[in-house]
Amino acid sequence: MRQAIVTLKKGEGRLLKSGGAWIFDNEIDSIMGEFENGDIVIVHDFDGYGMGRGFINMNSKIRIRMMTRKQDQEIDHAFLEMRVRDAWEYRKKTVDTSSCRVIFGEADFLPGLVIDKFSDVLVVESLALGIDRMKEEIVDILKAVLSEDGITIRGVYERSDAKVRQNEGMERVKGFIGEEFDTKVEIVENGVRYMVDVKDGQKTGFFLDQKYNRLAIQRLCKDAEVLDCFTHTGSFALNAGIAGAKHVTGVDASELGIEQARENARLNGLEDRVEFVCADVFDLLPKLEEEGKQYDVVILDPPAFTKSRKTIKNATKGYREINMRGMKLVKPGGYLATCSCSHFMDYELFTKTIHQAAQNVHKRVRQVEYRTQAPDHPILWSAEESYYLKFYVFQIVDEK
Repeated sequence: MRQAIVTLKKGEGRLLKSGGAWIFDNEIDSIMGEFENGDIVIVHDFDGYGMGRGFINMNSKIRIRMMTRKQDQEIDHAFLEMRVRDAWEYRKKTVDTSSCRVIFGEADFLPGLVIDKFSDVLVVESLALGIDRMKEEIVDILKAVLSEDGITIRGVYERSDAKVRQNEGMERVKGFIGEEFDTKVEIVENGVRYMVDVKDGQKTGFFLDQKYNRLAIQRLCKDAEVLDCFTHTGSFALNAGIAGAKHVTGVDASELGIEQARENARLNGLEDRVEFVCADVFDLLPKLEEEGKQYDVVILDPPAFTKSRKTIKNATKGYREINMRGMKLVKPGGYLATCSCSHFMDYELFTKTIHQAAQNVHKRVRQVEYRTQAPDHPILWSAEESYYLKFYVFQIVDEK
């Protein structure tokens, strides 16, 4: 049996020692023994102290992703079952599990793996070579664990088509794991019905991380005129509609997203009050401002403007501009909900950028609340990449 021991350089492994799961290529002093990419290796500190076990990939700058801090822990079926059970038990205590993220990578100590549950369908995203070898076994374990709670999974679809797989020397793949099935799935969240397209929708088909943020805007939207920017498949717009908004306009640049949003509006009987427009938000908002449009609630839920540190400067400009435009369209005394889903746009920078936007357009803002991602996307304090969603609600104050 192949077994390799990886020894860190003296003074390296700071992320690992603070509770993180990654060891980078430049932190390794030596590798003794035989291994293939994707194998589990034993990790030692420079002085031989055992740091645990993880899987190695020489193609990736993240050279090792840790699976356990225990050096004598076998990464076997029993270990994977323990991880899956822990993840599911946590969800049962913290979220509505009818549709939720069941496995969230490093934050659930299964690095590189995401599994979302949409009603009776699972969607799998595998982003690292070592976990890719284990994904089907983990899926089988999860189906067995769910069945103990009377949940039958009718199908599993893989959406491992993200570009980052190429950093691991892996091809981008999507398709069925097991039997084929109808990939359009109806779910209910916060009382709103959606058709989720797990095959062709963005990411795994639907953004579950905003579940309770969508619920939080409901109370602001009763009898309101609402503008929902970057609506995707209409989730914030439909929460506003079901809460009793007078009228909602949802905007997105994707024709497919807008068609799905209209279908979702019909599904909820809201097509008379919730309309959707296919347009570039950056182009549309100045036009609405020129027309003198004003809304009681404006919602900004843009895609990540940056996925690396290199482009953070341009991303900051984008967030500042969109928030300036959004604030101008809010009636005095109305509300702005604004968020960023980019991990690299951290809390401090996002907060500073909104503050600058308010100053630039001479708006006084009063913070209603600050929120992050739903608890089924847990934030592991030692894994900063797990904290990515920032969500603010402000009132645009009209001093009388």
